[in-house]
Amino acid sequence: MPHTQTLQLLQESLDAIRQDRLSVADFCSTWRAQTALLAALPGPYTTVMEDLLGRLEAGSLFTEESCSFSQIDLLTTLDMWLDNARKTLG
Repeated sequence: MPHTQTLQLLQESLDAIRQDRLSVADFCSTWRAQTALLAALPGPYTTVMEDLLGRLEAGSLFTEESCSFSQIDLLTTLDMWLDNARKTLG
């Protein structure tokens, strides 16, 4: 499967942010830097990913209680995005 290493990098970044080993800013930079992967996916993938990353960044500016974006929920949705990307490319 093409892009296997990129998909693995994104999975590792999800694991790292959940374990507080990666900041939200670095996480979002990692995801946005995967331009070859995004170019290989249908256009809506980029739109959805940007929306989720934007919410994640906005949520990181506030405490969990004062923000309408749950980091846990956003990361779960990014897990689904990644699974769908694997299926689309597979």
